[in-house]
Amino acid sequence: MAVAEIKSSQLRLVFHVGSDEEGDPIFRNKNFNNVKPTATADNLYAIATAFATLQEHELYEIVRNDSSKVDEE
Repeated sequence: MAVAEIKSSQLRLVFHVGSDEEGDPIFRNKNFNNVKPTATADNLYAIATAFATLQEHELYEIVRNDSSKVDEE
């Protein structure tokens, strides 16, 4: 049986920075690497919302990206 072990994690904050000429939204990302794999969703949400208050643009989305190693058990 195979198992997956989280090796690294990244937090991405997506900000809505405006609209283009056609009215489509424009987004910008701010990435934070080396997030502890054991960090909970509540931990990441608290950090992201605190950081967003320091930004000029509106926070649109919070994304967590995990990289895992898959191996035999």
